[in-house]
Amino acid sequence: MTMNKTDILIIGAGPVGLFTVFEAGLLKLKCHLVDSLPQPGGQLTEIYPKKPIYDIPGYPSVLAGELIDNLMEQIKPFDPQFTLGERAETIEKDADGDFVLTTSRGTKIKAPVIAIAGGLGCFEPRKPPISNIAEFEDKGIEYIIKDPEFYRGKKVVIAGGGDSALDWTIFLAEMTSELTLVHRRTQFRGALDSVEKVMELAKAGKINLVTEAQVTGLKGNDKLESIEIKHKTEGVVNINTDHFVPLFGLSPKLGPIAEWGLNITKNAIEVDTKDYSTNIPGIYAIGDINTYEGKLKLILCGFHEGTMMVQSAFKHIYPDKKLSFKYTTVTGVTGFEKENA
Repeated sequence: MTMNKTDILIIGAGPVGLFTVFEAGLLKLKCHLVDSLPQPGGQLTEIYPKKPIYDIPGYPSVLAGELIDNLMEQIKPFDPQFTLGERAETIEKDADGDFVLTTSRGTKIKAPVIAIAGGLGCFEPRKPPISNIAEFEDKGIEYIIKDPEFYRGKKVVIAGGGDSALDWTIFLAEMTSELTLVHRRTQFRGALDSVEKVMELAKAGKINLVTEAQVTGLKGNDKLESIEIKHKTEGVVNINTDHFVPLFGLSPKLGPIAEWGLNITKNAIEVDTKDYSTNIPGIYAIGDINTYEGKLKLILCGFHEGTMMVQSAFKHIYPDKKLSFKYTTVTGVTGFEKENA
């Protein structure tokens, strides 16, 4: 079997992994990305390609899928290699001291540096504890919004109090015939700006906001027709709806990565914030898959972590070469100078 060789093996082809290719390319480092999904983009492509993102510098708003398209265009000059639809399974050291990764389909990739950018790892939606919820899956129950046009002119109930629930409530408010947001508390976990926008929509009568309540029952024949909401003060209320979308986040699992000897806390890989290195020299973890004091799970933070990581990776690969940082506006950036040149 042919052995694929590269400078940095990136596990995870989501936005953080893709941007790391760009930063590595500026230092003349080649990258090979491995992802269990059949296309680049990670959660942004697989789960919510039409979801707007508001905290990417230079973009007041950008669709998740559009962001991935732009990142792919940005890294094109650096010719990254992709192994998609294959899960990273095992790693071992060879005689040269490099890592050799074997995928679920037997593909082998050799590199002196591994960057784990696997987002939440293997994941599945967290489902509310409703006894008959499985009966209505794909019949009015959706855990992920991939195409918002699907809900145009429909009655929709969203449940949740995080950024995803708030963002989709704001986005769908003008599209649906009736939109209800249900949250079990009066306080939300999302961005303050998003909370304010949702409150304004509720005040203007554009959405129904139901707090201190939970969806406890589902009714319908061949498809969902109504939901039962148990309110803290008003008791049980029934609402007619076409769709119920519980957005309670994802349940992450590291999968085989958990067996690699890395220091792990609560399904996240511990790193040194100096360069986002792990306890195994040559292995780094960036993006949502890592953990450290003050960690924020934002794409923006992942971009920073990838940028810092490649600087350290260069020194790991070329300990005798001098790394010369240059602005990306400089024509002909080489990324390094030879020692004593």
